[in-house]
Parts: sequence; C-alpha cells; structure tokens
Amino acid sequence: MRVGFIGVGNMGGPIATHLVEAKHEVQAFDLNEQSLERVVELGAQRASSASNAAEGAEVVFLSLPMPSDVEQVVSGDGGLFDVMASGTTVIDLSTSSPSLSRDLAVEGKERGIDFLDAPVSGGVYGARKGTLAVMVGGSEEAFARCQSLLETFGAKVVRCGDAGAGNVVKAVNNMLAFIGMMGTTEALLLGAKAGVDPRILREVVEASSGASFVWNSGTRAILRDRLAPSFTNSLACKDIGLAVDLAEEFEVPVPMGRRTQQLLEQYRDNGFADEDVLATIRFLEEEADFVVRGLAPDVS
Repeated sequence: MRVGFIGVGNMGGPIATHLVEAKHEVQAFDLNEQSLERVVELGAQRASSASNAAEGAEVVFLSLPMPSDVEQVVSGDGGLFDVMASGTTVIDLSTSSPSLSRDLAVEGKERGIDFLDAPVSGGVYGARKGTLAVMVGGSEEAFARCQSLLETFGAKVVRCGDAGAGNVVKAVNNMLAFIGMMGTTEALLLGAKAGVDPRILREVVEASSGASFVWNSGTRAILRDRLAPSFTNSLACKDIGLAVDLAEEFEVPVPMGRRTQQLLEQYRDNGFADEDVLATIRFLEEEADFVVRGLAPDVS
C-alpha cells in the first residue's frame, strides 16, 4: 500500500519504520530534518511537505504534538483534505481533541475522505517493539479497511466507537496514568525516607492493592535514575488538559484530574517543561531533603 506519514519523531518514526518493514511504500515528512533522515535511511521515501507526503497515498498517518497542528495539516489551506482523493483515509495517531476529531470526520465525509482518530499508548518502547495499544474512533467500514495496517505496529487495536471515541479513551487513560504517576513519586519518596529499603517497598506494593503498571515501571525508572525524557511534562500538561476539557464538556467532576493538572503545570512552570514526567520527583526530593533517585540502580 502507498502510505503517507507526517510526523516521524519519537513515536511516529518507529511506527513508520514498522510500515516500511511490512513492505508498504511510505512517503514521510517531518519539519525536523534529523527525524526525517532516520526513517529515510531505513527505507522510507522523503517528502518535501505534508501535502507531498499525501500525494497518491491511499492512507495518510499523522503523529503530531498538538491538536492545532492536526487541524492545520488536515483542513488548513493546502491541507490533506485539499490534496487527497475521494476514497482515501486519514488516520490521526496523535493525542488530540475528541471534538476536533468529530469535526474533521464530518468535513472529510463531505469530501469522500474517511478520518479515523487512532491515538496510541505504550510509549516509545511500545512503538519500537510494535506492541502499542491503538484506540480507534470512526466508521466501522473505514476501521475494517485499515485494521490490518494498524496491527502492523499495534498489539491491541480496538474500535472504540464513532469519530472522537479513540481520543475520549486516550484522554481517560492518560488522566488516570498521570494521577498514578504523581501518586507513585510521592509514595516511593515517603516510604524510602521513612526508612524502608525502596527495593522491599517496591516488591511489597507490587503484590498488594497499590500495584499498577505505573507503580512497577515508574519506580523502576526512578530507582535506576533513568529519567531521560521519553514523555515530557509539557506534553503531559497538554494531554491532561484535554481530559479536563472533556470533563467540562460533559459536566463530569474530576477533582483528582484537576489537581494533577495543577501539579503538572506547576512543575512545567518551574523548569520541568522538557523533563520526563517522572523527573518531577526532583521537586519533591528538594522539599523533603531526601533523594530516592538512583538508590537501587540494579532493580529489575
């Protein structure tokens, strides 16, 4: 299949590579030349612009940072809806606004172009391994046509409902994950400063009611002090903001979500914008006058 791919950074690059390895003809574009060069070296074709990446493509993928980027690339002047043929499909892998996804699906339908919102979860590791969860919103027919393509890089590919449903599920998932991350940093620091070996603390909680994927992976990263940015706090602020906006739209109280949003924004505005979400534990360590990072570099 001839595929366009716009946005080949930390997440998009590995996903595009899986499509190349599956023998699809991938036309890639990114504003970052280094990111683009990496996928070209692995077999993708270089496109000179987003619209150039879409030329002749049956399906065009997006993996972009912000909803405003998605809107501009898809429906702005000279955007994908202006250059793609009837019968083609846009698949947005970005974490975006459900209402924007619904609007773009309506606009696309008017032009004979299907739009699927298909945000992913699993991080850079999952993108590289091809084990992402893919949450899809859109018509049953478009999903059926594209499911095998999504399974090229997704271990769990689920149609969640009509347009926008994928981003609803992603907003809920990320809000819950960030609440868990903030709780994990506090709990690990508290237990370690109170005198418990953090290895033992981690092991016991993992077998108890506090266990979660976030606890297991987050404590491992902190205790190893391997907190290079894989998901920045700035992006986390964007994502939880989408969840809180969704809650306002549907008049659902989310006090934990709002408090977590406040914490993430506080950390962002105090020098952590480009740091990994879990690296914000440094802020707590300073207040607690105790460092838990790196206490168990060999933890598995």
